Amino acid sequence: MFIGHGLLAFAVAASVATRRGWATDRALTVGAVAGLFATLPDVDMAYALFGLASGAEGLVGASDAFWAAASLVHRTVTHSLVVGAVAAVGFAAWHGRGRPAALGTAAVVLVGLVGVAAAVSGALGGAIMALFVAAGLGIVRVARSAGFGRRTVLAAALLGLLTHPFGDLLTGAPPGLLYPLDVTLVGERVTLAADPTVHLLGAFFVELATIWLALAVYTRLRGWRVRGLVHPRAALGAAYAGAVFAIPAPTLQVSWPFVFSVLGVGVVGVPTELDRSRRTRWQTVATALTAVTLAGLAYTAAYLVV
Repeated sequence: MFIGHGLLAFAVAASVATRRGWATDRALTVGAVAGLFATLPDVDMAYALFGLASGAEGLVGASDAFWAAASLVHRTVTHSLVVGAVAAVGFAAWHGRGRPAALGTAAVVLVGLVGVAAAVSGALGGAIMALFVAAGLGIVRVARSAGFGRRTVLAAALLGLLTHPFGDLLTGAPPGLLYPLDVTLVGERVTLAADPTVHLLGAFFVELATIWLALAVYTRLRGWRVRGLVHPRAALGAAYAGAVFAIPAPTLQVSWPFVFSVLGVGVVGVPTELDRSRRTRWQTVATALTAVTLAGLAYTAAYLVV
């Protein structure tokens, strides 16, 4: 769900901005800012890079080492609704740091978040929270340069940071929604099906639906029709049904053969002629997304039949 977090926030923010009468480019920009905030909690994955640097051999070994390192901090300190709400206030205050009161509020809130994380989760938790805060301030700077005010930053941050954790309820361990409070709001991930492969495929289609939503919002604001962007060769994605005989049935524990191969189907979206126009770029995206969607549907049908 790494991509879905940001695209969901983008779609919601851009749609709301449009309904409020904002110009297209401004609505798309505020959507992008909200999308950046929505991806911010996953900055905790930076620690997983230590797993890749551990010297593990082979793709499987590197993958295991990566996720083993990530499990130490992922979905903990940065995925909390409490932290998200408090951080949003701190980021909005930092936006208005030209005023002493706003600067003081930002300092107390953001430094306080780092201190609490360090006290509750040790030095690693504090370091991850510090990285979270630093990256968030970078997003605030982007929003300021785009001309957005403090209230817009607050709204975009709240939208992004508070929607992110719910996108993680389908995969892996549920996030610590009320961290640093010692309260478990959701103890187990949401299960879409008893069959682990069907569950993973369901989560995959949720992600695809989120991407389609974002694409639909973008094309609507640009005055394009999605159908008009899709090249017929996207139908080649249906041939991926044969992968049911070539790769292990994917589960949350072993998903990379399916994920990498089904996403690879998107290469059919690459244009055969060199054209760098904006519309051509989005034709590539729409065609690739359609091919991957058809591939997922074909694989699912084959899996259920076989």
